[in-house]
Amino acid sequence: MAQLRIALAQVNPTVGDLDGNAGLIVEWTRRAADAGAHLVAFPEMMLTGYPVEDLALRSSFVEASQRALARVARRLADEGLGGVPVVTGYLDRRTVSLVRAGQPAGSPQDAAAWLHGGEVITRSAKHHLPNYGVFDEYRIFVRGDRLPVVRLHGVDVATVVCEDLWQDGGPVSVADTANAGLLLAINASPYERNKDDVRLDLCAERAREAGCALAYVNMVGGQDELVFDGDSIVVGADGALLARAPQFVEHLLVTDLALPEADPASEPGRRPVDALDGTTITIDRQILSAEPLPAYDVAPQTLAEPLDDLAEAYGALVLGTGDYIRKNGFGSVVLGLSGGIDSALVATIAADAIGPDSVHVVLLPSRYSSEGSVTDAEELVKRQGLHSSIVPIRGMVDAFEAELDLHGLAAENLQARIRANIWMGLSNEHGHLVLTGGNKSELATGYSTLYGDSAGGFGPIKDLTKTMVWALARWRNEQTGSDLPFLHPFAQEPIPQVIIDKEPSAELRPDQKDVDSLPPYDVLDPLLVDYVERDMGRDALIAAGHDAALVERVIRLVDLAEYKRRQYPPGPKITPKNFGRDRRLPITSRWRERC
Repeated sequence: MAQLRIALAQVNPTVGDLDGNAGLIVEWTRRAADAGAHLVAFPEMMLTGYPVEDLALRSSFVEASQRALARVARRLADEGLGGVPVVTGYLDRRTVSLVRAGQPAGSPQDAAAWLHGGEVITRSAKHHLPNYGVFDEYRIFVRGDRLPVVRLHGVDVATVVCEDLWQDGGPVSVADTANAGLLLAINASPYERNKDDVRLDLCAERAREAGCALAYVNMVGGQDELVFDGDSIVVGADGALLARAPQFVEHLLVTDLALPEADPASEPGRRPVDALDGTTITIDRQILSAEPLPAYDVAPQTLAEPLDDLAEAYGALVLGTGDYIRKNGFGSVVLGLSGGIDSALVATIAADAIGPDSVHVVLLPSRYSSEGSVTDAEELVKRQGLHSSIVPIRGMVDAFEAELDLHGLAAENLQARIRANIWMGLSNEHGHLVLTGGNKSELATGYSTLYGDSAGGFGPIKDLTKTMVWALARWRNEQTGSDLPFLHPFAQEPIPQVIIDKEPSAELRPDQKDVDSLPPYDVLDPLLVDYVERDMGRDALIAAGHDAALVERVIRLVDLAEYKRRQYPPGPKITPKNFGRDRRLPITSRWRERC
């Protein structure tokens, strides 16, 4: 057996920041070299950030990525790091002589490269292009057909990109034929609840199929609606977990592996072989160093404990919100604080994400606001140390009503729209990003005011049902004194218990309660999950045990609110199907679920 110390650089790039991302490659390669690593790997599309969406179709962007790759290879060598092989993702293109209809413009590829000695020594590209959920890669990329195998200190290391692990066939299916000693997978795999368990099982299965150890490095960070949780892992050839990085933080996972020595008879060169999916994959062999290393002492392995379900979800919201704020150039946020559970959780997420001193809240009492709404909000401000101001809106509402003859729902919504004007005015004046407080249950049923409480730049709890909002608020209070890295160290429970306990209300008319317009949330939310996230139709919903009359009512509410959701700001995706990148339905549609 040969020894190899690998470093998986679980880092947070920014889409389009090629120079900044290249700087991260150099910085984390230096950390890996200082740790004695013989190989360092970075995530999928590291150099460009991920996902680049239609930027991939711009020749100028592809060419900038190619130039940046060559520059960072030279820079590594110039800074004394050229002897450490680096594997990184970037955007490339396939050279084609003929442009065909139906092929992405410029033939861009989601590519991987090995850098060593100031040069790019081998390139490959993702073979399986996902076309489901949040992914549109079949539309913007062309697939690769190579499995690079690089001999490093006597070990043959094969490289694949993300989705190639998730699908049968392709490069992974020929890793065994190539007699690889290590299968290295670079990834940008977005977070959703419970995905970490699926990933670990998948990596274990693929390692057993390939007959070799598998190292899986994943991106961390937020990009618009997507959150990447890291959770990089290394498993042995038998699928046993050997090392694991923590979630939602940058981390260098350094692991010592004992791996089979390469067959000396395997010469450099290219050999096409048939993959299990019926495609032809070319095994591309190169030799960097043929002889194994002298025996050395093994470093302790890192085995981070995975977070529980609520901790994962909250960590995703904090990371996604914080990165959206920072990466878009905002230094602070503003939101309306009503004394209700939704705005309380949004304020707390923001304080955890960017610090309480950067969170500004506005209390906007109206003629229908209860005394508790103001005092409860003030207590939250005191506990968290937020900046706050009170702007009563009764006089503004009176002024509008003197000029407009509005009744019923139109009069109620006027209050919400006046509040939104105040948030946006403060945003323009001070440069704050406006955070919205709508949850998934409200967005699903249309229980929100267009250009009112739906106004803003980012919706931190957009993908949380109301029952999940309560669950996370309780969980966050229980973490007082916790050492989780994504939590601010509040001295006491950040959310007053009275806010968690009170019955929810929009407070737009006397004694208003949510249950006046909606079913109880413990009844509504399971139905919404089945209809929205699982795409169950009317009959299937009833067969699943939901009340028939309620099914028909909720389906109608959800379908009619599509135009509102299309205008809602982005927010972190944590479920298998969010409103946004995942669920895209026509606004104008006469299809209705019927008997």
